[in-house]
Amino acid sequence: MNRTDRLYALVEELRACAPRRVSARELAARYEVSVRTVERDIGALQQAGVPIFADVGRGGGYTLDKSRTLPPLNFTPAEAVAVAITLSRAGGSPYSRSARTALHKIVAAMSADDSASARELAARVRFLGPPDAGEPSSVPAVLEEAVVTRRVVRLTYIDRTGAETERDVEPVSFTASSKGWYLTAWCRKRGGRRIFRTDRVRRAALLEETAPERAVDAMHDDVPPDYVVRPLEFV
Repeated sequence: MNRTDRLYALVEELRACAPRRVSARELAARYEVSVRTVERDIGALQQAGVPIFADVGRGGGYTLDKSRTLPPLNFTPAEAVAVAITLSRAGGSPYSRSARTALHKIVAAMSADDSASARELAARVRFLGPPDAGEPSSVPAVLEEAVVTRRVVRLTYIDRTGAETERDVEPVSFTASSKGWYLTAWCRKRGGRRIFRTDRVRRAALLEETAPERAVDAMHDDVPPDYVVRPLEFV
């Protein structure tokens, strides 16, 4: 059994056994690999966002939270590649990390044959673009968490003139345009609403303070007449 098939099988095995815990030794014997290989595979699945939990000691083992996983999906290889293309466009967005873990979950929930076919088809797709600008990878993740948890965030920001400032802001929403992603927030330094290009945020740190709730629509009341703001919809 190759590694891709084994990773899929491990997820399905743990899903079927949940909530019972399964030891690494049991899994190693079932798939005829070493305990170390099982531990390495479980670690890779956890990093991909699969909710596998481990207990150490006698009677311990691995278990999977069924409520947070997908059952086997009937995605065709072409549909999986289409989703991968869409998610790949999230690079540089506040949700780029979540896009990667979402794709890993989708692939892990597909059958082994469909997953292999999807990977083969994906190898025939290429993207042409400039090298990465080297934006710190932690910045999008911090901004994402700031909006989700409504926490005040301290930004080190480079404005259009190249001047660097540090300011505490209350995050409200994200907006995407052809030029990139923007964070709309209440800026305590300026005492009003400000829009920050996320690729100009050099550092971002969450503070312990919860920001007051602000209406999203009220923060987007001056859109140019030749533009339309559309919310993200699940259809």
